[in-house]
Amino acid sequence: MNWGVFEGLLSGVNKYSTAFGRIWLSLVFIFRLLVYVVAAERVWSDDQKDFDCNTQQPGCSNVCYDHFFPVSHIRLWALQLILVTCPSLLVIMHVAYREAKEQRLREAAGDNYRCIYPNPGKKRGGLWWTYLLSLIFKAGVDVVFLYIFYRFYRNYTLPRVVKCELPPCPNVVDCFISRPTEKNIFTLFMV
Repeated sequence: MNWGVFEGLLSGVNKYSTAFGRIWLSLVFIFRLLVYVVAAERVWSDDQKDFDCNTQQPGCSNVCYDHFFPVSHIRLWALQLILVTCPSLLVIMHVAYREAKEQRLREAAGDNYRCIYPNPGKKRGGLWWTYLLSLIFKAGVDVVFLYIFYRFYRNYTLPRVVKCELPPCPNVVDCFISRPTEKNIFTLFMV
């Protein structure tokens, strides 16, 4: 990952954000992205490999794992991070559009040029609406992902043992999740 490019984007987003937007971006960056990159991937890297069921029936472990973990935590968090951070880029693109439009008009009009955007980064008019819609979209994405996590993993926790009776399992099979306490702590932290 190229941190220089990422730092440039963050400083651009911060430049055109309100105080609330800066706090939100900092929280997303520090408490989600860093935890995700540094620790969460390692916690879930052994998910299916260490999902043990007390049967040797071929395919039973895979079916039970797929039933209890329809979507990986890591993939859901990655999708959430992407969807929460992308609207901020729309604000930067809107400012870039304003600056490019200003430059085109300046070149076309020459000496008769009259400035339409004295400060292209100031939030008013269309840029204010872009910024407001990006905040609403971010909040909506977070609420949707909270609901998704709640639906897939009741109370945002993982049990130590799951009972599975799906075919091709011959009867009710006990399956054990690796490091459920550690995974519960990270799930609650990320939620």
